[in-house]
Amino acid sequence: MTDEPLSAQSLGTLSFEDALKRLEAIVHSLESGAASLEDSIALYAQGQALKAHCEAKLAQANARIEAIVASDSGEASGTRAFDAPAGGG
Repeated sequence: MTDEPLSAQSLGTLSFEDALKRLEAIVHSLESGAASLEDSIALYAQGQALKAHCEAKLAQANARIEAIVASDSGEASGTRAFDAPAGGG
């Protein structure tokens, strides 16, 4: 589980859900205080990498969201790329 260090290649293959599960396990392990200082530092580094991976996956998903465009009559006339509000996030 969290005992195996993540390489950049193995991290890149993790789904958002799997990465989040690993991140949650690391947080639980760190919060329990059972790990040694060295292990805690290694877990923290893995957690940082997993956090960045999850944020990248969320950004990719956000970029794929499309907003429905309505015609003057109110009917859906197509889609356009979603534009996030400025400063939101």
